Amino acid sequence: MINREQVLSVVDKHFDTQAFREQHWTGSFAEYLDKVIADPRIARNAYQRLYDMLQHFGTRRYSYLKEDYVRYNFFDDPIDKGADAIFGLDPALMRLMDFLKSAAKGYGTDRRILLLHGPVGSSKSTIARLLKKGLEHYSRLEEGAIYTFSWKVMNDHGVEELYPCPMHEEPLKLIPRVARKDALAKINADLSEDKQIRLEGDLDPFCRKMFADLLAKYDGNWRKVLDHVVVRRVILSEKDRIGIGTFQPKDEKNQDSTELTGDINYRKIAQYGSDSDPRAFNFDGELNIANRGICEFIEVLKLDVAFLYDLLGASQEHSIKPKKFAQTDIDEVILGHTNEPEYKKLQSNELMEAFRDRTIKIDIPYNTRLSDEVKIYEKDFSTQKVRGVHIAPHTIEVAAMWAVLTRLQEPKKAGLTLLQKLKLYDGKSIPGFTEDSVKELRGEAGREGMQGISPRYIQDKISNALVSEQAQQDRCVNPFMVMNELEEGLSHHSLINDEETKKRYRELLGVVREEYEDILKTEVQRAISADEDAIQRLCTNYIENVRAYTQHEKVRNKFTGKEEPPDERLMRSIEEKIDIPESRKDDFRQEIMNYIGALALDGKKFDYSTNARLNKALELKLFEDSRDTIKLKNVVSGVVDDETQAKIDVVKQRLIKFYGYNETSATDVLNYVASIFARGDTKSGR
Repeated sequence: MINREQVLSVVDKHFDTQAFREQHWTGSFAEYLDKVIADPRIARNAYQRLYDMLQHFGTRRYSYLKEDYVRYNFFDDPIDKGADAIFGLDPALMRLMDFLKSAAKGYGTDRRILLLHGPVGSSKSTIARLLKKGLEHYSRLEEGAIYTFSWKVMNDHGVEELYPCPMHEEPLKLIPRVARKDALAKINADLSEDKQIRLEGDLDPFCRKMFADLLAKYDGNWRKVLDHVVVRRVILSEKDRIGIGTFQPKDEKNQDSTELTGDINYRKIAQYGSDSDPRAFNFDGELNIANRGICEFIEVLKLDVAFLYDLLGASQEHSIKPKKFAQTDIDEVILGHTNEPEYKKLQSNELMEAFRDRTIKIDIPYNTRLSDEVKIYEKDFSTQKVRGVHIAPHTIEVAAMWAVLTRLQEPKKAGLTLLQKLKLYDGKSIPGFTEDSVKELRGEAGREGMQGISPRYIQDKISNALVSEQAQQDRCVNPFMVMNELEEGLSHHSLINDEETKKRYRELLGVVREEYEDILKTEVQRAISADEDAIQRLCTNYIENVRAYTQHEKVRNKFTGKEEPPDERLMRSIEEKIDIPESRKDDFRQEIMNYIGALALDGKKFDYSTNARLNKALELKLFEDSRDTIKLKNVVSGVVDDETQAKIDVVKQRLIKFYGYNETSATDVLNYVASIFARGDTKSGR
């Protein structure tokens, strides 16, 4: 039986006392200066720290369409095991990193507002949340340590008390500006340019007041003032409002600039005698508390114009104007995000030209690669999260396929369908198209991904399917259930008012249904023809006949012992399955023999599975032969003899073992494919 101590010991394992002490270090200004000299990274500005945080997690490189890309591991969300991972947006994330790198070097982009722009649900908020989470995590590490200070002075009752710097200022700002340049030159003397400390601005009004009063008390003895300074390490935290701020616009009547820059503390006016005394002011606006870190502005372009003007100074001059005080210096990354309608309003508003000029826009589109879109939903609907309901194979894939199709523009190339374009984008090969062709397709559709169905809509409809009465009864969700939800939801989709768009989206669902049917038929075919011994026998027979045909020889009949001409009917029945015309049969047969010969020269044995075209042809031929013995069409009527049922059960088990179905979904798939053949489908999965 579990006792109290066992539970407490589990909690103890998650607490590192040594790490806690390091993260809550306190010391004198002199001790802090020693730390800075030993590791100048401690005194980085906000942009340098954010850029270093992103680089801390490493990168990996890859190529796509003959272009090199960098994947920043941070965007896999290693902090929360992929909870906020970003998929398929590497080009946009690389532009984001270029901006931060330039800003970290002080090349001017550090005086701009970073604006993430894109359609609803395109990961703008997730990127912002990740950056904030990353800074919190990084500040707990030794590499990301950040320090501020408190003032140790006597209060009115003669008791020594600590007064924290309200804006978590960098302790080196305590070095007066008249001497700071020379002092930093000493520290930076042996450092490379990218590691040198860049420190701008004055202390906040509260700390300036404390500093000035103490300097007067000690007749200008700066070192005596430092005796009242207690430097301490801080952990950036949005919840504790340290170094990370978030501002969300409200209706115009309730917006107040004090939410950004702080407000008067009326209770302390009587104590200090003036509303312009910094000790009677709360420097707790979002721009105040986000100093040294990052401030996120949700739907930034919905802010009142007066707020936007505050942001102009905050970005360009790195300063804010609290009520009753002079310009106050800040050091923080200002990040906003907005949807397209608000950005279009900004573009058409001539009065906001100054704001546009101080903004660097980075487009965050939807995914246009199917495999990346699938990853989004697999993360949300994994077996760890969805318990008790089986998600049939391809359920997530077909939903993602439809979502991506809605975001693509119709190809201009004749003979290329939208579905083929989707497959090309996802790295699949289609005869007649090269990587250069795909690159050209992308180039002629510059706005792809900036419109279409949002991942949120897909997530909502998959969720609906999971909790539906049918799903709860069968303990299973299949692609048709999800596609029905997707289609029904279009009638009352809040963001689609255009009937033409709804009609197009329904037509695309039809395209997805057809593709899914082809996938099902292929899987059932493979499950039926998964008898490797039978395929091997069929392959051996075919190769013997092809060898005899190409060498103008006869084949020995194993039963009669007589020499007979090659079995043309057998060879053609296999070759026709992969559309080899009569006029090309000789070429194909010679190609197979050349392939076998080349393997022999390399000391390798021929295996039918290594030749994709022949493998497919053999599977289709075996399926055609087996289908009649299994009598798949009879499944629909429910009248199946014991022998046929045994064969069907074998196929069902193969679907479960090799393709991820369960008993219910495998039965559904077999019934559905059987109904297709019962209707006389001539495709038979080809």
